[in-house]
Amino acid sequence: MLRMVDKVRRFLVSEDGPTAVEYAVMLALIIVVCLTAIQTIGTRANSTFTSVGNALPGGGGGGS
Repeated sequence: MLRMVDKVRRFLVSEDGPTAVEYAVMLALIIVVCLTAIQTIGTRANSTFTSVGNALPGGGGGGS
């Protein structure tokens, strides 16, 4: 019983668990920001290519 109490005490005092959780939260936030940025860039690139294609002679119809 004393060993279990000692293990629980060491777990609560140890900073390995909270540090791992903090890193996981930071990683999740970084992933969300990256996915949002990629989606925004993709949408803007698509609209740019569409407007350039429409401005070309033939309306960007896609080849002869």
